[in-house]
Amino acid sequence: MALRIDPWGHTTIKEYEKLFQYFGIKPFKELLPQIDKPHKYMTRGIIFGHRDFDKFWKLYKEGARVAVLTGFMPSGRFHLGHKMVVEQLVYYQRLGIDVYVAIADAEAYSVRKIPREETIRIGVEEYIANMIALGLDPDKTVFYFQTKQDPRYYRLIQMFSRKVTFNELEAIYGELEPAKIMAALTQVADVTYLTHRDLGGYEMLLIPVGADQDPHLRLARDIVDRYSRELGLKPPASTYHRFMTGLDGGKMSSSRPDSAIFLTDSIEEARRKVFRALTGGRATIEEQRKLGGIPEQCTVFELYAYHLIEDDRELEKIYNDCKSGRLLCGECKRRAAKLLEEFLRKHQKRLEKAREKAREIAEEVAPEF
Repeated sequence: MALRIDPWGHTTIKEYEKLFQYFGIKPFKELLPQIDKPHKYMTRGIIFGHRDFDKFWKLYKEGARVAVLTGFMPSGRFHLGHKMVVEQLVYYQRLGIDVYVAIADAEAYSVRKIPREETIRIGVEEYIANMIALGLDPDKTVFYFQTKQDPRYYRLIQMFSRKVTFNELEAIYGELEPAKIMAALTQVADVTYLTHRDLGGYEMLLIPVGADQDPHLRLARDIVDRYSRELGLKPPASTYHRFMTGLDGGKMSSSRPDSAIFLTDSIEEARRKVFRALTGGRATIEEQRKLGGIPEQCTVFELYAYHLIEDDRELEKIYNDCKSGRLLCGECKRRAAKLLEEFLRKHQKRLEKAREKAREIAEEVAPEF
């Protein structure tokens, strides 16, 4: 049976190496020597794969016009999994690279069946506001909603439908419905339109995403190749990061509140989730001291690696202490809960001001109901 990834589903990816074999994603670690100051996600293997990042980076170093674009579907509350993408946007923005953020309200409405007004409210108050609070500069970031774009953007979606077949889409995505077909073609427009000479004129776009979004990138690259002469579009580069495991061991998802830490969780709720989180600990304290824990299977260690610990040496010490049995799960959770509390208190204070700025931005970019 062929391996297939569902970008709208709730499945988890356990064997990331298979993505190299089946889909031609390349290992990212081979590129690390080319990057002067790599992001911690790069050095820690959290960003594990790419398509043409080397070409994008070369263009950037040469001073070519390049940009980074990613999108968020406003279907639920903003959680730590979303924060991973924003951290990457902030990293590239601080390198002087232009940043664009698509709010996929059309997709949320058609695929997730979210009411129209709600998609806009969530997009503004949850997504744009949290991104600003996390450090994305609102004056240097272009936010847009899929349903309020230049007419030529929608013309691209219509044109793309000519050179793709239903069988091809089904092979990429599996079982389809009209809303998903439109969403897929709209995403192709999202990740390509800025390379059109009249809509941005960028030499290349980089799309940082979770591994589940690769079907959209593969479709985009295929379609761009078919339209290279007619439209002059250029294929996007992309990087892929590992999912954060949900605190219950499944996929972190807005639709499963106990699986995720939301950035608007109360301190008490966040602490409760940490103390209930699935760990890589043994059945008893005695067994843990004797055999050590398994940080590779621990959602609390992921909190450290992805969000709570910046210093690699400190993270390595936690890892080694767990493996040796010196660090027990209770102590580890208490420390994680304290660090998380410190982060949330600071973030939520910034979020209050960021929401004011998000509403100002919405007056210009958000569609009417």
